[in-house]
Amino acid sequence: MAIATAPGTRADFPLRSLFIAIVFVGSFLLFLIQPLFARLVLPVLGGSPSVWNTAMLFYQAVLLLGYAYAHALQRLPFKAQAAIHLALFAVAALWLPIGIRALGGADTGDAAALWLLQLLALSIGPLFLAVSAQAPLMQAWFARSPDPAAASPFFLYAASNAGSLLGLLAYPFLLEPFTALPFQQMFWTIGYLALMALVALGAFAILKSGVRPPATAADSATAEGRRPVTWKRRLHWVLLAAVPSGLMLSTTTHITTDIMAMPLLWVLPLAAYLISFILVFSSAGPLATRIAVWIAPIALLVFGGAGLLTVSQSASVYGLASILLLLVVAIALHGTLANDRPAADRLTEFYLWMSVGGVLGGLFPALIAPRIFDWVYEHPILLLAAALLVPAKPLTRRIGNLWRGNRLGRLLRILTPPLVLALGWWLGIAFMAVDTPPLQIAAIGLMGLLAAISIGRPLMFSWILLNLMLALGGWQQIDISTIDHARQRSFFGIYTVQNSQSTQTRRLLHGTTMHGAQSLEPAKSRMPLTYYAPTSGIGLAMQSAPLLYGEGARIGVVGLGSGSLACYAETGEDWTFFEIDPLMVELATDPRIFSYVSQCQPHARIVVGDARLKLAEEPAARFDLLAVDAFSSDAIPLHLLTREAFESYRHTLSPGGVLMVHVSNRFLDLEPVVAAIAKELGMAARVRLYMPSLQDRADYSYNPSIWIALTADEASMTRFTEATGHSEEWLPLRHDKAVPAWTDGFASVLPVLKPFWKDE
Repeated sequence: MAIATAPGTRADFPLRSLFIAIVFVGSFLLFLIQPLFARLVLPVLGGSPSVWNTAMLFYQAVLLLGYAYAHALQRLPFKAQAAIHLALFAVAALWLPIGIRALGGADTGDAAALWLLQLLALSIGPLFLAVSAQAPLMQAWFARSPDPAAASPFFLYAASNAGSLLGLLAYPFLLEPFTALPFQQMFWTIGYLALMALVALGAFAILKSGVRPPATAADSATAEGRRPVTWKRRLHWVLLAAVPSGLMLSTTTHITTDIMAMPLLWVLPLAAYLISFILVFSSAGPLATRIAVWIAPIALLVFGGAGLLTVSQSASVYGLASILLLLVVAIALHGTLANDRPAADRLTEFYLWMSVGGVLGGLFPALIAPRIFDWVYEHPILLLAAALLVPAKPLTRRIGNLWRGNRLGRLLRILTPPLVLALGWWLGIAFMAVDTPPLQIAAIGLMGLLAAISIGRPLMFSWILLNLMLALGGWQQIDISTIDHARQRSFFGIYTVQNSQSTQTRRLLHGTTMHGAQSLEPAKSRMPLTYYAPTSGIGLAMQSAPLLYGEGARIGVVGLGSGSLACYAETGEDWTFFEIDPLMVELATDPRIFSYVSQCQPHARIVVGDARLKLAEEPAARFDLLAVDAFSSDAIPLHLLTREAFESYRHTLSPGGVLMVHVSNRFLDLEPVVAAIAKELGMAARVRLYMPSLQDRADYSYNPSIWIALTADEASMTRFTEATGHSEEWLPLRHDKAVPAWTDGFASVLPVLKPFWKDE
């Protein structure tokens, strides 16, 4: 396509296409590095959702610095801008290829988030800063060109977000399943150098075609450009950007806590967030915004009304609904933001304030909320903030007129707030998520109806939505938060301690997944329950240890949990627990909460830190039996299921030692993964699927479980299975050619995902 040029010059480059390419490639690399580096850091801080949320906060903060840098450059002549920006690119290239820079041992305590922020800054900070400035700076440069489209270069923002989305999705769907980490790091390095060349070419093209003077507000003939940029307007930009940013992170916390911390699930909420930007800054933006603004209150009512409800069943469906809600709200708010954008002369300032909102929105769920809340209260708070900000109109004009100054309107305004408060309080006491009585359904329906007719009145709608949230589980959550030691939160998750009167047990939950239970009856308090029942795979293995290894058997356990396994200990045995979360150690060793450890192994050695790193410090042949039972909610952290991890496990096993791996999972079929690793390492492997009877489930709180045993050879496996007394129930592992062995450099969960409709 020919472009307009300055008098006396000739267009040697299709300028518009060139700048689309620069912005697209820059954004592609910017969002490709995010899941890539998070994958690199997994072995350092494990698979906590907070790892990703803290990383996202870092990305948003550096993005803000990049936007501020781009804004500041606009005060300089164009040649100076080009020279400084290319110099920044060259200096940042010293950090290639991307990798983890040494920062000493990982901090897994209260300062884990700050430690990770420092690691990110030292490892990729300069590179991320250089690339993050691309979108606003290249748009500002293009606005100085003679191209006819330069007067309104916002179309480049849509190209930027398209590149971002492609980079984000390319990782879990293309790079991670088919390439190893070294290739991914090299690929990003080549992309960075190519981007640097494109930026130099873009600067040369602008200089050759003729640099226009900076645009001013007087140059704009559009209505949006005539409106003054006041502090009130800037604050509105910040709020409209902050709420979707915070919602994106709080949604991520939910789905990665209950399923698995992995790039595939990390990127889904971020992808929805980016799609909203792509839509609203495209030609279809105004229409998409109008539709989203109309749908958003209904979506908030239907899906957000359950924002304080803990969902353990069908968590995948609930997670999908959360992502759809995020998408609708983000389109509505980002669309409102896009419709209020100023003229091109305030372009970099507009993006700067958007970025300020993104950082503030991310700061709340990533750093502030985990310190002040013991549950994910930040999520419903952000949903309420969205309800206040969405510029919704009444469903119909007649419904809107109901609230006006006539008698019915006065009655609605006066009676609705106390009525919904009373209904919410009553439901909060009586509500049952399963087999809800008809009277409660009617009360919920009335609250929903009042909320629907209040759409277009943000304060009233938000008040009803708040009380609906409190009714549907909110008061119960707050009640738990008022009980001492009932629920605590750390960088690695949310832990809830519940007493069940029906089974007379105390249960430990991480997210919505149970991680152990102990009988409240003194006579049964030493009996391991749930996945650790005496006839489960691990129960049989622990009971066979004295027969196989004598009175001085050396036992290692990765993942402390409630400490259930400690009560399989026999006199003279040497026990070591590895636990990444100091808070979990507090819960398991406090006899007022769980007394397994204090009763059965009060002097057990407990090593705090990531098991991969700590096991590497152990001497060879250190353990006769090593049990890997580390879970992040319902899944073993991915880096503990790689070939390199199993090599470190094998290194610590004595000759004839047994490695036990717990692979029970609602969402992933992990048996073929372990089978592939065992085959590559030449280890013998057997699996035991334990299905307790209904009577055992009711009387002893035994749970179904899948434990895999691995030994150095078949002879050791035969001795082990015979020692358990259930040799015929230890079965060969199921292999799947489509599932390769996971490694630190290559792992993909796509082949082992279970259908979400089978979620139990």
